[in-house]
Amino acid sequence: MATLDGIIEPIYFLITSISFIILSVIQYKKFGKTRETIYLIGLSVFFLCSYIAIILKG
Repeated sequence: MATLDGIIEPIYFLITSISFIILSVIQYKKFGKTRETIYLIGLSVFFLCSYIAIILKG
């Protein structure tokens, strides 16, 4: 994921965010609104905000 110089590409944050969104939709359809679903939604929002912050900074 990261190169030897410590740079993490922004696309990894977007891919991770989309993955968490997909997982939260699957979790919500199977079990409804549980603590785990809210956690997955929070992670997806966090990674999406991180992606936007990196894009705006760079």
